[in-house]
Amino acid sequence: MKKIKHYLFPIFTLILVVIIWDSVVKIAHIDSWILPSPYRILIALWDSRQLLLRHSFITIFESLSGLVLAVIVAFIVSTAMFFFSTLKKSLYPLLIISQTIPFIALAPLLVVWFGFGFLPKILIVTLVCFFPIAVNLTDGFQSADPSIISSMKILGADRKQLFQFVILPTSLPFFFSGLRISGSYALLTAVVAEWIGSSSGLGVLLIRASKSYLTERVFATIFVISLISLISIVIIDKLYNRSKQWNGVNN
Repeated sequence: MKKIKHYLFPIFTLILVVIIWDSVVKIAHIDSWILPSPYRILIALWDSRQLLLRHSFITIFESLSGLVLAVIVAFIVSTAMFFFSTLKKSLYPLLIISQTIPFIALAPLLVVWFGFGFLPKILIVTLVCFFPIAVNLTDGFQSADPSIISSMKILGADRKQLFQFVILPTSLPFFFSGLRISGSYALLTAVVAEWIGSSSGLGVLLIRASKSYLTERVFATIFVISLISLISIVIIDKLYNRSKQWNGVNN
C-alpha cells in the first residue's frame, strides 16, 4: 500500500496531462500531423508494434553493449587509479577535461573509422557512460571509513585485502549512482548515434517517421524509448538492492 500511495500523485498527474492534452486537440481542432491526440498515438503504437519491437532490439543491443563495456573499462581504470596514485594524478584531470568534448562531434569520426555497423554506436555509448561510472567509483574508493581501514591494517590486512573487504563494498552506492546515470544515458545516446549513420534502430525509425510527417509514430517511438529507459533504471535499482543484501550478508 505504501508503494501504491507513493505512485498515486505521479499517476494522477499523468492522467490529468493526458486529459488536458486530448481536450486541447479536440477543442482547437489541431491536425494530427501537428499534434495527435493520445488515442491516435495508442493506435499508432499498436499498429507499429512489430516495427517498434524489431528496431527496439537493435537499439537495446547497442545501448546494453556500450553500457557493459563502459562498466568494465571504468572499473579497470578506477581500480588502477586507486592502486597507483601517480596514475590517478596523471589520468583523473584528463577524464574531467574529456567531458568538454561533445560526443556528437566524435560520432562522424567513429563512423568514418569503423563504418555504419554496430561498433560506432557501441563505442559512442561507452564513451558517454564511462565518465559517470568512473568518477563515482573513484570517489567511492576514497569514501571508506579511516578507522575501519586502520583496524584492518592492525590486524595485518594488506592493500589487496583492504580493497576486497572494505573499499569495494563501501564504494557500491557510488558505483550504482554512476550506473543509474549512465543507464539513463545509454539508450538516448544510442538513439542519437543512430541519427549519424545507421539503417535500423529506434533513432532511424524516429527520423523516418518525422520526415514522413507520421507524428503519431514519432510519439509512439518516443514512448517506447522512455519506457525502455525507465525499465533499465528499475533494473539497476533492483540490482542495487540485491547488492546491499549481499553486502550485508558478507559483512
